[in-house]
Amino acid sequence: MNYDNLTLHTDKYQINMMYAHWMNGTLNDKAVFELFFRKLPFGNGYAVAAGLERVIHYIKGLQFGDDEIAYLREQEENYEETFLQELRAFRFTGNLDAVPEGTIIFPNEPLIRVEARVFEAQLIETAMLNFVNFQTLIATKASRIKQVAGEDGLLEFGTRRAQEADASIWGARAAYVAGFHATSNLRAGMLFRIPTKGTHAHAWVQGHESEEEAFRKYAEVLPDHVTLLVDTYDTLKSGVPNAIHIARMLEQQGKRMNAIRLDSGDLAYLSQRARHMLDEAGFPYVQIIASNDLDENIIFNLKAQGARIDVWGVGTQLITAGDQPSLGGVYKLVAREGCDGTYVPVIKISGNPEKVSTPGIKEVYRIINRATGMADGDYIALRHEEAVKRGEAIELFDPLHPYIHKVIKEYDAVPLLQPIFQSGELVYSMPALEGIRSYHEQQLKLFWPQYLRKLNPEMYRVNISVEAWQLKLDLIQRYR
Repeated sequence: MNYDNLTLHTDKYQINMMYAHWMNGTLNDKAVFELFFRKLPFGNGYAVAAGLERVIHYIKGLQFGDDEIAYLREQEENYEETFLQELRAFRFTGNLDAVPEGTIIFPNEPLIRVEARVFEAQLIETAMLNFVNFQTLIATKASRIKQVAGEDGLLEFGTRRAQEADASIWGARAAYVAGFHATSNLRAGMLFRIPTKGTHAHAWVQGHESEEEAFRKYAEVLPDHVTLLVDTYDTLKSGVPNAIHIARMLEQQGKRMNAIRLDSGDLAYLSQRARHMLDEAGFPYVQIIASNDLDENIIFNLKAQGARIDVWGVGTQLITAGDQPSLGGVYKLVAREGCDGTYVPVIKISGNPEKVSTPGIKEVYRIINRATGMADGDYIALRHEEAVKRGEAIELFDPLHPYIHKVIKEYDAVPLLQPIFQSGELVYSMPALEGIRSYHEQQLKLFWPQYLRKLNPEMYRVNISVEAWQLKLDLIQRYR
């Protein structure tokens, strides 16, 4: 069994629809789908795009092998053998455009656009949603934590609580994109060249006759990388004093202890007392690391209480996105090939207004005010619209509240969707992870602080062109 082949990492109804298209002779009809999410997670003011690298690897590796064909042959649908042979020849031959990883993104704007044979576009829906939903969620959570932590160090410690191996390594990568400094996961470090950090476990201390002996033996083995976990027995009565003893021993060897780590108790009080003890003993350079089910809210409150913590180790609440474990991204058909070979816009209408899709093939632009250099809003227009491309005056209005509008003239329109695959060929040069991380930092500087703050952020405007809005109204009227 080839566990690395993700071709069947899809829902069964995708294969059934492919079969129906094949039976009806429509498998080669072109279709355009857009992937987006409807609501920001965590009550945040923005999200952080992530998952594109895995989407690229997935698309490149799409191939039905012997194992996949044999398994489909077992299914109760009794797919015709000729269909299964069609799958053997399957390759992605379409176009895929996407927002680069690290981009600040907002609800209802296309993050990925797929233009391909419906036979291909249908298959890839599930996997792409899986990758983008999870990694965007974790990157957004990590960015929230980064906003609160400021210049403090941030370590991703979530592997043992993650929902399986893939979640731990790709979650570590997403966190690094959004500003975390290192991970405890060595496989993530090896695959993505993320810096790795680690201390020692309580079991190391428990496995020795005394806490001091455990600290000393650890320091003897790794004298240049000594971070001591000081809360196994009593943080202030034994842990910190024993750590100070080891710090003196290291100084006598011409070395310096890196840090102590707090993993339980009143982190604000313990960090304050530990800082005082370390400073008084002559070790102001020894940092204090804290862990213990931290998230952005706890870190925010600890800093407000005057905690003396230099580095935050964040695990469960980050890697599981504990307070909102899903993003809710969707993948919707926006246009299909008509009888004359041109695209016909399509719409999905729902009793829930927020679920009514926006029809037509669209582009999304970030509107940068030339006077301020800051983002005024995002602008969604039909692909053929030229006014925004030429920099002509455009009307920005809120589709939920059309009476809120303004005309903008002096702006630069930055297209967010970039070509990734064209006619099945990869045309995008995937940047190095450090480049994605730097790009994300630059993205944040385009937005006023009120859009980025953790509590009660101002709503950033995602506008729709008048022509796109009218098309939506016309199709609603037609089908209603």
